[in-house]
Amino acid sequence: MSANKTPIFITGATGYIGGSVLERLLKHPSASTFDITALVRNADKAKILESKFGVKAIVGNHQELDKLESLAENAHVIFHTADADDEPAAKAILSGLKKRHAKLGDLPILIHTSGTGVLTDDARGEYITDTIYSDTNIEQLKSISPTAVHRNVDLLVIAADTEGYARTHIIFPSTIYAIAEGALFDAGVSNPYSIQIPLLIKAALDRKRAGVVGKGKPLWPDVHIHDVADLYIVLFDAIVSKPEQTGHGWEGLYFGENGEHSWYQISRAIGDALVALGIAQDPEPTTFTVPELIKYFTSEAWGYYSGTNSRARADRGRALGWKPRYTTEDMLKSIRPEVEAWIKKQQA
Repeated sequence: MSANKTPIFITGATGYIGGSVLERLLKHPSASTFDITALVRNADKAKILESKFGVKAIVGNHQELDKLESLAENAHVIFHTADADDEPAAKAILSGLKKRHAKLGDLPILIHTSGTGVLTDDARGEYITDTIYSDTNIEQLKSISPTAVHRNVDLLVIAADTEGYARTHIIFPSTIYAIAEGALFDAGVSNPYSIQIPLLIKAALDRKRAGVVGKGKPLWPDVHIHDVADLYIVLFDAIVSKPEQTGHGWEGLYFGENGEHSWYQISRAIGDALVALGIAQDPEPTTFTVPELIKYFTSEAWGYYSGTNSRARADRGRALGWKPRYTTEDMLKSIRPEVEAWIKKQQA
């Protein structure tokens, strides 16, 4: 590693978010000053990352906690875009940052990925909540239940900042949509598909009709994959160029959203696509039964997750200069191409 280069460690580089963030780091105006390391499971993808993209790729997984801790210790900046709920992995990364701070006096930077699932309720598709969270309302953010989805890891990350051995920031993407694009995706290194909407698409293809939890009334925010990846870079640039003005710790929670939708709207758009493609005769979604929730979402409880409210406003990111371009209308338009892509995947 060159002494004047910034050591950056990224997790999830072969994933949807991580691949999109790495894509931007490789094209960054300061890319020549970055020394990027990624931890990946697949040895073939590691070779492509090194030979085609100049990324140092370490083969391993997040259960290898000593390796994760060491990689974190050797980085000044960490983009953690992998599993938001992997507490042992998060603890290993934080331990590495703590060791780095103790040895070098360096104040390392962590940009962790959570999600607006932390804001969800138990609406089961039946109602819209009036509660809207702003990422600048710290008291409101502190009031979130410690048992909420993602919350256990989020609190560990914030505590590291409070303890003073790292500057921590958390990005909370909402419903991320669209098929990701770029050289890493073209090379087969990174996964171009999201999780949330495809779950509903795959269920609809199997039952040959769009499905919805309850009445599909609750609201969620949405954000295009390109826009949320841009948020990581806007935040990173602000941390580097104006660290004292860039919120961290409790003031470093950044929602990713540019509009909101109901679950019914997504399901109806899937239904419209199924009719247009000759798979269904009626675009109107029908309510998932309990056995279907278990079949398509692994459990009844996780099925109800697709009928929760999660309402958020990305005020802090916009104040930093983040300018998302895509809207809820774009999200709804993205569903038919996604349905077509999943049909092709199933036929392959």
